[in-house]
This record gives sequence, C-alpha cells and structure tokens, in this order.
Amino acid sequence: MQKHSLVALIAAPLLAGTLLSQPVIARQAAPVAASRSAAPVYPAGMVSAADPRAAAAGAEMLRKGGSATDAAIATMLVLTLVEPASSGIGGGGLFVAADPDGKVSTIDGRETAPKAATDQWFVKDGKVMSFADAVPGGTSVGVPGNIALAARAHRLHGRLPWATLFGPAIKLAKNGFEITPRLQSMIAGSARTGAFSAEGRKLFYDAAGAPLPVGTVVRNPDLAAMFGAIARGGAKAFYSGANRRAIVAKVTLAARNPAPMTEADVAGYVAKDREPVCGSYRQYRICGMGPPSSGGTTVIATLKQLERFDLTALGKDSAVAWHLIAESMRLAYADRAKYSGDADFVTVPVAGMIDPAYLAQRSALIDPGKTLPNVSAGTPPGAEQLALAEQAPGEEHGTSHFSVIDRRGHAVSYTSTIESSFGSGIVVGGYFLNNELTDFDMNPVFEGKPANNRVQGGKRPRSSMSPSLVWSPDGKLRLAVGAAGGATIPAQVIRAIIGVIDWKLPAQQALALPVLFAPGIDTVFVEKGSMLEAMAPQLQALGHTDVVPRGLPLKANAVEVVDGKLVGAADPRSEGKAVSE
Repeated sequence: MQKHSLVALIAAPLLAGTLLSQPVIARQAAPVAASRSAAPVYPAGMVSAADPRAAAAGAEMLRKGGSATDAAIATMLVLTLVEPASSGIGGGGLFVAADPDGKVSTIDGRETAPKAATDQWFVKDGKVMSFADAVPGGTSVGVPGNIALAARAHRLHGRLPWATLFGPAIKLAKNGFEITPRLQSMIAGSARTGAFSAEGRKLFYDAAGAPLPVGTVVRNPDLAAMFGAIARGGAKAFYSGANRRAIVAKVTLAARNPAPMTEADVAGYVAKDREPVCGSYRQYRICGMGPPSSGGTTVIATLKQLERFDLTALGKDSAVAWHLIAESMRLAYADRAKYSGDADFVTVPVAGMIDPAYLAQRSALIDPGKTLPNVSAGTPPGAEQLALAEQAPGEEHGTSHFSVIDRRGHAVSYTSTIESSFGSGIVVGGYFLNNELTDFDMNPVFEGKPANNRVQGGKRPRSSMSPSLVWSPDGKLRLAVGAAGGATIPAQVIRAIIGVIDWKLPAQQALALPVLFAPGIDTVFVEKGSMLEAMAPQLQALGHTDVVPRGLPLKANAVEVVDGKLVGAADPRSEGKAVSE
C-alpha cells in the first residue's frame, strides 16, 4: 500500500485547486463510424523501423509492387542481422494487419515452451531462479515463431514471391554491415549473453573479448546461408532438417541451463490466427493484439478509463494530465498482471477487460486531485469465478517494432522480439535464440493462488507487445504504431496515441514525448532527464510519493495518414528511420 506523507496530503488539494482551473471532464464522444468511405490510394507507401537499413529493405519491397506484409517481412529479416540484440528469426512476434476497408486480422507468432515444461521449470533446488540466472542458456529458450508467422502472413497478404523478400537480408549478410553506436552499446553491455557462445564472440568481439568498435563491418555467412535455405525451402527449412536438429542440440546441450527441448517441439510449432482486440477512444477505433499479448487490453483499458477527462484542455505540460494517465495505467496494469496469459491454456476475460461499463467503473476510481492509496485488479465480466494470483510486473527488456502502410491502403503493425539483449546467448545458423520463457511468471504460485501466466508445456508466455492500428471517427486509417521496451511497451503506445488524438501532435512529436510508466504498483517511473522528472514535485503533491526518474528502454515507430499522404515517425531516442517507397 502506498503511504502518503503529511506534506503530500496537505499539498495535493491545494495544488489540485490551482491546476484544475482548466477543464478536466471531457464531453461525451459520439459513436465510432462503422466503415470508411472509399478505399485510399496514397502517393507512396511508407516503412518505419528501428534501423534505416531494415526500413530501406521494406521500402524496396514496396517499390517492387509488394504489399505492406511483404515489406514488413523483409524488414524483420534485416533486423535479424543488423539489430541482433533485439529481434529476429530466433524469436517471435505479433502481427496486426488491416485491409483498406478496415478489416483487421492478427497472427500470433509468440514462442512456445517445450512440451516437457511444467510450472516448476524455473524452480531449482526448491527455489525460484532469479531472472539473471535463468536467462543464459537453454532453460529460457522457447520454440521460435517469427518464420512461421512470416510464412502465414505471406500466404494471406503477400504479393511478391517469398524468395524475393530475403534478397536485402542475404545481400547484407554476405557483403557486411557496419556496427552502429546503438548496436555497439548493446554489445559492450551484453557480454553475458552476446559473448555467451563461441559464435557470438566471433561475430561481435575481438580475440581478447573486447566489443568491436563502431564502424566495424560484420559479415554473417552462416545467417546468409540460413536465409537462403528458407528462401528456397520456405518455413519448412527452419522447422525441419539441419536447423531443427541444431536448435535442439544447442538447447539440450547448453553449457548453462540445458533444457529438454525435442525435435517434435520445433516441428510442431504453429503460428495462429487470433481475434483482434478492438475498442474505441474519443470516437477513434483502436485495434491491437489479443492473448497471449496483454498489449491490446492494456492500451484500450488505459485509454477508455481516461475518456471522461479532457486531456486536450489540460495539455501535455499539465501535471494533472500525467497524474490521470498514471492512475489509469496503474488500474489497467493491475488487471493485466492478474488476468493476462495464453488463452489456449487459461481463462483470459478479454471482453470483460475492455467492456465499456466495467471500465467506467474503474475510471470512477480516478480522482484528478489525489492518488489512489493502493491499486488492485478489478473483477471484469467473465472473471467472477477466477481465483488467480496478482503478480508483480516483470523486468523490462528489448524488442523491435516496425509499421508499414502501402500505397493501396493495407497496413501492418508488427512487433518482433528475442526478449533480453541477445536473448539466451545461444547462436544457431548465425541468429540468436530467444529467452522468451522468462516472460512467464517464474513463480507459479503467489499467496496460495496460481498465476495465469505460469509455465506449462506448449504454452506461450504473456507478452507486453502492443502493435496497434488506429482509425479516425470517419473510419479512415489514421495511425500504425508500436514500440519496444518490455513492460513499458503499452505505456509508450498509450503516450503516442494520446499525443496524436488529444494533443493534436504529429506522430513524430508524439513519439518524442516523455514516457511515464506506472505498472500497477505504488512507484511511478518517469523518463530521466525529461520534463516529467522536473514535474516530480507536482506529481508528489498529487499523492505519488514514489516518483522515480529512470532511463527507460524506449523505442517506438509509427506511420500516420495526414491529408491523404503517409508520414513516417521514429523515436528520436533510437536510430530508427522512416523510409518512403
């Protein structure tokens, strides 16, 4: 429970009286338009990604006549090479797509636990492993899903030949790519996993074990060969034969934390079509990913709970506005922690978690003038009989997001990850295997109740990834957006959507806004060095006694529609870039 100091309790109403001279309660929104008018044709398609070489690969596919999906797949493949610490074919992803009429489809390419996994997977010698001890080696590795996802997406939405999508990645892997400052910093700070294997050391460290400097040209012939095999043989080349045997051998014989993954585990992987999670915010339609992602429900719940407050009038420089965002986020993250998980294994009350009537009840708990002394999960419709643990939020990690809209109006929002920096540290075929299983609640029971997100054989861990699409009240596509950064991802997407809708900012400026992260606990993290850090005394006076400035792992990408044209945006904290067709 959060404890308020006497000073904060006295100061909060006084400060609130001053700040609340601006309107706070928003006017009621009209119903969201059900459909768009005419299908758009944009002058040129657009790709935004965390690395300009990856965005360029996607734009190349658009110039060849490819779809947004073709461009997204080519982008993902190049990121495997140039951003190996964050994402790639050794991990998984979540894919949200829409056609020009606004029909949404989503594909779940989240990694799966081996069939041998039980809820005791991370319990060693009677104790739950620490996150740091669990990451390196085999125990943290889930069966990768990105190639299966890409193959499924291409079958549904692709226009170019499958092999064409691999061209830019194969060329870069053979000819080499330069180490950028961001990658170099990841290499320097991740020797525990980046240099875990001999293959990783050979790629990014010198003979003495020092990280290679910025500007070094790295070639990855093993990955070029792997890409070539998949280009020729399709997803089967990844999930069968030599690559399947190599994954199993590396995981089961890992120098640290060997784990019982089998060839059947790899061969049996399936990327699954899922129902999108859609809701409304101020007449705008927002769609995202359902379980095992917690992103769709958390983003929609946080926004919907804020709908009765006039954030536009308050403005982006208002401490009250950020206080309201923090309070709504705390409530949504509490529900996330208790109820989110893999709906193939556990009951996840998705409809209840975004039910407008339920969220109105949750919103009523939010006071513009003071902070909730403590926050707990609510009981959304469908959760009445669930007796589940309320787990603390997990640690924050890497990932990569890319957004694409093609000239025909098809949109893709795709988030890809290998979890921590360089994942498990295990390298197969030139790519790093993920450590996604640490996204499970490693402690399967809390206060005598089971965790919805506990480990089970074949299960997919809960994800924070929040690939999102937004339509204007007239039914026209407005924004494709997503982010990287572990549990901060929903917070980053929420900030971007509020920036565009409430504060009328271009997407580029919305992504540059500071981030506040309030993950269902008493502590409110604010981006170090930002205006939110300077705003800490005002937030404390409103009752947030534990405001912690922190260097958050922020990296977001978006494409927006402005006056019938596509405009790209990339987080200025990253090396990201938007590239036009």
